[in-house]
Amino acid sequence: MNKALLAALLLSLSAPTLSLAETNVNISVGVPSIPIPAPPQIFFKTPPLFLAPPNLGFYIGVDIPQDLIFISGNYYLFQGNGWYRARHYNGPWASVRRDRLPPPIRNYSIDRIRQHREQEFRSYEREHDHYRGRHYRPGLEEKEYRKEQRRYEKEDRKREKEERKYERREDHRDHGRHRGHND
Repeated sequence: MNKALLAALLLSLSAPTLSLAETNVNISVGVPSIPIPAPPQIFFKTPPLFLAPPNLGFYIGVDIPQDLIFISGNYYLFQGNGWYRARHYNGPWASVRRDRLPPPIRNYSIDRIRQHREQEFRSYEREHDHYRGRHYRPGLEEKEYRKEQRRYEKEDRKREKEERKYERREDHRDHGRHRGHND
């Protein structure tokens, strides 16, 4: 009986080896493939005109079919529910997540940006020769652009300083009125 038991044991030990050699295990994890959109291929023969609506804090391309924004030396394009960034208005474009956009762009929906763009462009068309708003067309000498930017920044600082001065005067007046009532 010992020989029969030993033979059965040897046979059972060799059987899994044989069955493993013939077994094919295939495990797949269902990860949906997300197609990566190709970067946009847009080309402007002439540099687009950008206007800066005072409420937004960045330039918007006008009189073009694309939603193109210029801020801090970068161009941002909204196309197909996605944002793209480039150093030049003709690309090459790289995808950028919404949370990586500059805060002034993130603060507005694309619909609101379009409304501001249309409103500012109508103003530009009406006042074309006398338009006093901020505008930019790539290709201007960089020196000219920086000079214009500094002038606008200086005007903004001056306006803010005057607003703070006015607010302090009003606060002082209000404080004086309240003191008079307490006596």
